[in-house]
Amino acid sequence: MTGSGRRVDDSEARVNSVQCSSPAGLHRMAYKEWGDPRNPRVLVCVHGVTRVSDDFDHLARALCDTYRVVCPDVVGRGRSGRLRDPRYYTVPQYVADMVTLIARVTAAAPDGGEPGVHWFGTSMGGLIGMVLASLDDSPVRKLVLNDIGPVLDGAAIARIGEYIGQDIRFPDFETGAAYVRAVSASFGPHSEQEWHKLASDVLRQDADGQWVRHYDLGLAQPFRAITPDSAAADEAALWAAWDAIRCPTLLVRGAESDLLSRATALAMCARGPKPRLVEFAGVGHAPTFVRPEQIAAAREFLVGAD
Repeated sequence: MTGSGRRVDDSEARVNSVQCSSPAGLHRMAYKEWGDPRNPRVLVCVHGVTRVSDDFDHLARALCDTYRVVCPDVVGRGRSGRLRDPRYYTVPQYVADMVTLIARVTAAAPDGGEPGVHWFGTSMGGLIGMVLASLDDSPVRKLVLNDIGPVLDGAAIARIGEYIGQDIRFPDFETGAAYVRAVSASFGPHSEQEWHKLASDVLRQDADGQWVRHYDLGLAQPFRAITPDSAAADEAALWAAWDAIRCPTLLVRGAESDLLSRATALAMCARGPKPRLVEFAGVGHAPTFVRPEQIAAAREFLVGAD
């Protein structure tokens, strides 16, 4: 977008959608797609809880020479539909939607084997990828987890849950962009142009001319339902999923992250897929993979020998 909020040209990407199902009915999930649509090498990039597919524009441009890069808006966000029952805004529903998406976008493997994908997941997108990669006959062949693990810091979750459900409206784009920049300070240093894009990707103008965030406020409902017992059960289930992963894995951590502690990252490196760990100094939750050094780390891992 320009300073007035007008979206910049991203004509290199195609926007499509796929119909998915929840217990409450059908919904559509939109996705941006980069690169040759006939390319059997598919990289799926999935964003964090309050972000969108546009987060991966820089990464997709850098990797679409090698991959067909598919970046969905998880249901309830961005261009995608909303769930009729917000109780289903949970990882199991998102995993089911991604299975549907992968079935749509993968072609037969070049060697005649089963088609598969590489996965890049930031925060929530990493949790989805972790669970999907843990399943028997998973299509995930390589996995990048960006600043997420089985242990979720309680204070960080409370921080996310606090602002996610607030119905905040802004009189103009500039005010909204300042808010997005403030709540996203943990992303680390970015240029003015980069901050502008990070804001423009998640702000929309409503029928009254006000600027609002792009997602269904019902996303907050599952956060409000979390109890100490349910959080403990979720953590145990995520560690079990982690231990079941067998594909090559890269674990990325912002060195100042309050969601993925260094202790948890080191524990992850000692079990399960025993990933390679990369940390970025001066960044919290989560690295945006806009900067060249971050993109280079992803390319080195993903484009190497399978």
